[in-house]
Amino acid sequence: MATKRDYYAVLGVNKGASGDEIKGAYRRLAKQYHPDVNKASDAEEKFKEVNEAYAVLSDDEKRRAYDRFGHAGLQGSDVDFSGMGFGDIFGEFFGFSSRGAAGRRGPRRGADLRYDLTITFEEAAFGVDKTIDVTRNDMCPSCRGSGAEPGTTPSRCQTCRGTGEVRQRRETFLGAMVTSTTCPTCRGTGEVIDTPCHMCRGRTQIQVTRRLNVNIPAGIDNGMQIRLTGEGEPGLNGGPHGNLYVFVSIEPHAYFRRQGDHVVVEIAINVAQAALGDTIQVPTIDGQENLAIPAGTQPGKIFRMRGKGFPRLQRNSRGDQLVVLHVAIPSHLTDEQKRLFKELGKTMESEARPEEKGFFERLKDVLG
Repeated sequence: MATKRDYYAVLGVNKGASGDEIKGAYRRLAKQYHPDVNKASDAEEKFKEVNEAYAVLSDDEKRRAYDRFGHAGLQGSDVDFSGMGFGDIFGEFFGFSSRGAAGRRGPRRGADLRYDLTITFEEAAFGVDKTIDVTRNDMCPSCRGSGAEPGTTPSRCQTCRGTGEVRQRRETFLGAMVTSTTCPTCRGTGEVIDTPCHMCRGRTQIQVTRRLNVNIPAGIDNGMQIRLTGEGEPGLNGGPHGNLYVFVSIEPHAYFRRQGDHVVVEIAINVAQAALGDTIQVPTIDGQENLAIPAGTQPGKIFRMRGKGFPRLQRNSRGDQLVVLHVAIPSHLTDEQKRLFKELGKTMESEARPEEKGFFERLKDVLG
């Protein structure tokens, strides 16, 4: 394999050359070796070499990599020299593209659409099928996308003679060059509609509302999206439809909170239950469940109810429910209750001490 020459040597500039000096050297050599001007057998190869050198040295990031590591510094970069056409690189100087309208006339995929869907906490937990109405463009059923009134046909554009592009001859410092641009009359279609369709008025598409079913999987989280393939805008020139993306938002619950795949709920018990222990009923997303409270439970204690959280997407398992216990201190006592509390207080020593960990630290410990 031939060894690549130093890019600075290719352009005939020194390593500290400014951007203007590099551009000036490129202009001079491009004119000298352009195949439309120079008919020598090696002109095209030299022209490509000049293009490659200029593509690197005119880009600050690529030039720094080349200065530091040489050609090896460009390995894996996004420079694709094989795809550099003459018209592409000269467009920087002459303000045109050699690609013309041909590429724009090929099939093009339709645009994607977005739909925002709000579901309940329970629907997110167990999944649900939702019906949505989506408004989008679709092919006109009257003219079947031709834009012409049924019984008539579009005629060939006389401006571009059906090619969809017009060619212009320009004089440059390289000599005469021909460029192609999209035909302004037919906008690149090559056809002119003399009698527009009465339904779409020549636009080839009409606005329709489609009723679609969306399957919401169990365990979906807030902000996730579901793709409905082919339910977006129609493509152009026979291209496929785009996609519809359904963005899911979940309504907050009255007392459940979500922590990843886990569910957090806060429950209040009275002083006696905390001191003596009890079995209480706790709400879960599956319904009421029993939870044993051991004697001496402290305020803020977190209990884990395994498998009572959200289903994990694409996994046959569920998160847990975390129950945060609060001890309700009565604000109003009867005389008898006051007497009993006073008697109890005389038999107990003070256990006042600073709390070692806050709620979120304890929750983090439980979640692991």
